[in-house]
Amino acid sequence: MEKGQATRDRLLDITEKSVLRKGFGATSIEEVIAEAGITKSGFLYHFSNKNALAHALLLRYMAREDALLDDVFARGQQLTDDPLQGFLVGLKLLAEIMEDLPHEYPGCLVATYCYQESLFDRDVRELNRRIVLSWRARFRTLLDLIYERYEPRDAIDPDALADMVSTVIEGGLVLGRATGERALLPHQLMLLRSYIKLLFEPGASR
Repeated sequence: MEKGQATRDRLLDITEKSVLRKGFGATSIEEVIAEAGITKSGFLYHFSNKNALAHALLLRYMAREDALLDDVFARGQQLTDDPLQGFLVGLKLLAEIMEDLPHEYPGCLVATYCYQESLFDRDVRELNRRIVLSWRARFRTLLDLIYERYEPRDAIDPDALADMVSTVIEGGLVLGRATGERALLPHQLMLLRSYIKLLFEPGASR
């Protein structure tokens, strides 16, 4: 990795840790620079201002989350031709990953940005909105395959169900961090898995 990219990544790492710990407003460029051990001009080489830093941080978060979700649900689909079973496997894999995280319980940058949106410019707010809508589209695509094969037991709007998946994941991250209960998100994911199984699978009772 080039030195410039390594410095940029370190700035993002430092900022993300601080933002998740105490919020964006309480995170100053000066403290980020001090921890990174660079000059103000060195920081400005990578980010023109604090909103540029916020935008880059959110883009990286989106890429990381997309890669994780791509992986777990692709693995689920590879194991079976049944879209429902593949989706259920993906949820279980995601729960296992969250349960096995070796470090501090993660937070959610999207939620953090929402609560402090007055601090951000239009571009950052719009990117945050697009991320949430992209999650809806991702899960809606997977759910549409299930709807094509299975008749749900209740009349559930597919968009609402897709949003429910996002809500469980993001809400579980927030609650898990607030309570310090590392198993909270995995348990919520498995409850969601049970709900979707009962909603679609004929004769599902276990």
